Amino acid sequence: MNVMLARKLAVSMIVAAFGVSVAAVSYAQDNSSTTDAAPSTKAQRKAARKEARAKKNAELKKLESAGYNPAQRDDASYPQDIQKAQKKAGIGQ
Repeated sequence: MNVMLARKLAVSMIVAAFGVSVAAVSYAQDNSSTTDAAPSTKAQRKAARKEARAKKNAELKKLESAGYNPAQRDDASYPQDIQKAQKKAGIGQ
């Protein structure tokens, strides 16, 4: 009985080790082939966040000028409201 338990334990450990190694390999990254790498320094990350925020704010301003009001909480008409404003502003097509 102990031999059977030891075999089951050994097989379980082998399967677990294989699973962990496969997971580690699947999440590994190859930095040599990436062309659009993420900013590496703190200043670059801050500039990228600032640029993204400015882009989103400009898009929201266009939507608001096209008649979209984000403060209006009408969940039933939300999809139609935002789609109508996007179409009018020429965003997201």
